Order: sequence, then C-alpha cells, then structure tokens
Amino acid sequence: MLAGLLALIVAALFAGAAVYINVAEQPARLLLDDRSLLIEWKFAYKRGFVMQASLAVIGSLLGIAAWSQTGNWRWLLGAVVLITNWPYTLVVIMPANNTLMQMSDTEPDPTTRALIERWSRLHANRTALGFAATLIFLWAALS
Repeated sequence: MLAGLLALIVAALFAGAAVYINVAEQPARLLLDDRSLLIEWKFAYKRGFVMQASLAVIGSLLGIAAWSQTGNWRWLLGAVVLITNWPYTLVVIMPANNTLMQMSDTEPDPTTRALIERWSRLHANRTALGFAATLIFLWAALS
C-alpha cells in the first residue's frame, strides 16, 4: 500500500504544479511585454518540463506497483491517466512548444502572445489529467 500512497502524493504534486502554472505563473507572465514574455516562457518551460515529466513517470510507476501488489484496478487506471500527460504533451502541445522555442528572443513574432495564450489553454488539460489521476488514486486508497 506504500506504493499507492506514494502514487497519490506524486499525482497531487503533479496536479499542484500544473495548477500553479495556470493560476499564478501564466497570468503573471502575460503582464510582461512580448519579448520578456517569450524569454520567461522559455526559461520556465525548460525547468517545468523536467519536473512535470518526471512526476508523471514516477507517479505512474508507483500506481502500477500498487496495482500489482493489490490487484485493485483503480491504481492502474490512475497510472494510465497520469501517464497520458506524455502522449498528450507530445502530440497536442509539442507543436506549440517547438514553435515558441524557435522564436527569436530579440524580436518576438507578432503571434507570440496569442501562441502562449493558446499554450496555456492546452496546458490546462494537463492540469485536469493531474487532478483526475489524484482523485482516482484517492479513490483507490479509500477502497
């Protein structure tokens, strides 16, 4: 059961970090001029990617371990929901990420702000997946 409780904690950390990006970091960065906005986004993205990608993998592995130890399918469901962030990011968000990363820091494209605003809406789905995985793991822990 320790693996399951750790999976719950890691999923909650993932969800908390994701919601922080959407409710605190993103609104603050949108107050910046376009050049500063892009520079800040690039810096935050590089660091945030490593953190959130690691949490998704670790939480999913812990969920799978809990499922293999208990046979409770809810742990496996939570693991699948949490790791779904990877393909979602690679298929849906990565094109925007790549475009933003290739933009010049010295002369931002006129579409920079709109693309970062779109990125935020896409990222909100990652937040939802994190919360869904957390609730599923909580459901598994309580069953």
